[in-house]
Amino acid sequence: MSICAPCRAAIRQAFRIQIIAKRASSTNPPSTAHTILSKPSWSVRSHLGSADSPSEKISSAQLNHLLRLAALPPPRDKAEEDSMIETLQSQLRFVRAVQRVETTGVEPLRAIRDETEQGTRENTVSLDTLKTLLDEEALVGHYKRSRRVRTKLDSEAENWDPLSTASKKAGRFFVVQSNKKNADEGSG
Repeated sequence: MSICAPCRAAIRQAFRIQIIAKRASSTNPPSTAHTILSKPSWSVRSHLGSADSPSEKISSAQLNHLLRLAALPPPRDKAEEDSMIETLQSQLRFVRAVQRVETTGVEPLRAIRDETEQGTRENTVSLDTLKTLLDEEALVGHYKRSRRVRTKLDSEAENWDPLSTASKKAGRFFVVQSNKKNADEGSG
């Protein structure tokens, strides 16, 4: 009894998948972040593509419109315009490649923080951290509610006289000199 060609191909494919899965699980050591990141998996050049195959042609009118929107000066000559169009097409190809990346199931990054044990210890608020602040509170009232005691700070900065640096003053105010002619023009 023989098996038909399509069935034989399907069985062969199933065995191939099982063999590949066994090889991958048995020969590769568990991957760490260092081993994963030690070899690049892609290159910027591979996503830029070649200049011979532009995916979208950008016209001179579109370039001038974009330059006006960005408040940039127009190109001085045809060579500069061609260079700008080529650069823009290259950047556009890269953006399209980034947009094609599959991101389903990927949580967006909300914050960058140190999640190591030491970083977590430094950022953890404990009773020891708050001890000095809690010691500055006083119990007030029948139910002994805690209130923060405000201390008066006597510093040199609070005793500073801002008018002492003024060249001219009138009472508690600075005096600013201006030309009458310039002041009349500015108000009208």
